[in-house]
Amino acid sequence: MKSFLKALALVLVLMIGITAPGFAGDTIKLGSGGVISGDLAPYGISAVRGVEIAIEDINAKGGILGKKIELLVGDDVCKPEVAVNMATKLVSDGAQMIVGHVCSGATIAANKIYKDAGLIIVSPASTNDDLTLKGEHPNFFRTISYDGAQAALMTSYVKNDLKVKTVALIHDKGDYGKGQMELARKLFEKLGGVEVVLFEGVTTGAVDYSAIVQKIKRSKAQLTMWGGYHSDASKIVGMIKKKKVNTIFFGADGIIGDNFVQLAGKYSDGVYATGPNDTSNNPLYKEISAKHQKKYGEAPGTFFHNGYACVQALAAAAEKAGSLDYDKMRAAMFEIQVDSPLGPIGFDKNGDVIGAGFSVYQVQNGKYTQVN
Repeated sequence: MKSFLKALALVLVLMIGITAPGFAGDTIKLGSGGVISGDLAPYGISAVRGVEIAIEDINAKGGILGKKIELLVGDDVCKPEVAVNMATKLVSDGAQMIVGHVCSGATIAANKIYKDAGLIIVSPASTNDDLTLKGEHPNFFRTISYDGAQAALMTSYVKNDLKVKTVALIHDKGDYGKGQMELARKLFEKLGGVEVVLFEGVTTGAVDYSAIVQKIKRSKAQLTMWGGYHSDASKIVGMIKKKKVNTIFFGADGIIGDNFVQLAGKYSDGVYATGPNDTSNNPLYKEISAKHQKKYGEAPGTFFHNGYACVQALAAAAEKAGSLDYDKMRAAMFEIQVDSPLGPIGFDKNGDVIGAGFSVYQVQNGKYTQVN
């Protein structure tokens, strides 16, 4: 809690436009948008910390195009309507490039503003397929793989490794969660051999999830797959275990990380989730993790390294383009290769990351452990 308040205080300082000594004058303004308050704040705070440390490292080497980077931060609380207002403020405050957002629904909404303003945006966490595959967000890139790739891994693992025959697909009705489970349903139908016995949405933030747990129990699903975030998932898992419902729980990157384990406690053991590949042996990963530990007194959160890579990509594209011009920077984004904490990465024709994928993890003895 102490570290959270420290981070929030820093964000508030940044939001009112105060910059570090020596940053006055001609700077490049980088806007960071995401969820930094509420239940999902740990995800957004982890990302913005990656942005902060990347900016510190790049500024120490002379900045971008000879100019220091100035950080502007906004909080969308993971709500599309708030994200639009927040994006409008970042643009009006002079943001010239964007890292964000975390929640896919917020990103889709906010990008209407960024696209109209001619700004490149790179997200550390938004995985919804529509952001890259529909062609409606030509200014959008991401340092995390997309839901289709994640759903393919999840469904394949469920069928071929866990040997499951019946599944319940539940979600939080959002762009991210519902979209993910719709993809999973299509992939299970294509794979064959696995029957979807329940497909249903729940109201996020509910106090009581007994109704959906009873439906899962009646469906006799061998596995329950969740589309959504850790705050709801932890409550559902706890009730499943308390009611002794015999079903495996499997989520995606929305529940990966210590936040879910802390909330679900002992009920988290045995839960599966997909998440970004483990690159903890990467030298840069180790280096910036140590910087995070020194600065914040704790290990990095889920999207810290992805956030760092977002800033690296924007800086590399600007340097290659020799300009912040939208067309030149966008063209450069497809040509760069970045030695990031995720490993060497680039971007395909859709804006999806090349070189960073997903793995399957399971909570074992209170910690997520890679199993695939």
